[in-house]
Amino acid sequence: MTKRAFAIVAHPDDIEFMMAGTLIRLQQVGYEIHYMTVANGSCGSVRHDAETIARIRRQESIDAAGVIGATYHESLVDDGDIFYSKPLLQRLSSIIREVAPSIVLTHPVPDYMEDHMNTCRLVLTAAFKRATPNYPVDPPRAPVDQPVTIYHAMPYGLHDPLRRPVTPGMYVDIGDALSTKREMLAKHASQKEWLDASQGIDSYLEQMEVMSREVGRMSGKFEYAEGWTRHLHLGYCAEDADPLAEDLPHSLVYAESPG
Repeated sequence: MTKRAFAIVAHPDDIEFMMAGTLIRLQQVGYEIHYMTVANGSCGSVRHDAETIARIRRQESIDAAGVIGATYHESLVDDGDIFYSKPLLQRLSSIIREVAPSIVLTHPVPDYMEDHMNTCRLVLTAAFKRATPNYPVDPPRAPVDQPVTIYHAMPYGLHDPLRRPVTPGMYVDIGDALSTKREMLAKHASQKEWLDASQGIDSYLEQMEVMSREVGRMSGKFEYAEGWTRHLHLGYCAEDADPLAEDLPHSLVYAESPG
């Protein structure tokens, strides 16, 4: 049976900042990897109009996914339009049924912006509904009984919305994957200007490395790492399901005893 890992985030470049290293690790051990941003990046510019920047960022995402041979899935809405709504949930549910992933990587439940948190909520419900025959999805697809384990990434900035530091449940070593992760993020060239203007980040590539190094320091073992917290199993998988730990045994440490 093919193992599939599906990274589902809010915006173009979210995967590259917080998840790409783990995706690369999973691909190295035989996973088919999938890549999706629910929103198209239409607000990510101070220079281009919405249609133009969305077109630019779509191509940047396709190029980034191409660096690691990930299957790219089209965005569904404009930036700021990620709401917990039935139409959007039905569309995302259909895509999850189509992919039938064994691992889903997504945002943390508390994050610094609503698009991220709404994406998380949508992903959790859509994954739950993958096996619900009476739930209509758009376009229609048959339910799948593939167990899925959901992992939440660290929030961008490594703090929750109330400024409190976040500690993940586990750490994945991304040292050997860092250069490829940086190559993927560099495909999002339009974001250098946007992040400089909106968040005061002089170099988004360096900022990614700073966060990866900080998470590595938190791990107490790795130089560069990504942090993950495993979602409750109920409705998704067996209680002891932990495919990141099973398939990346030499690249993962727990923050504490797994629970």
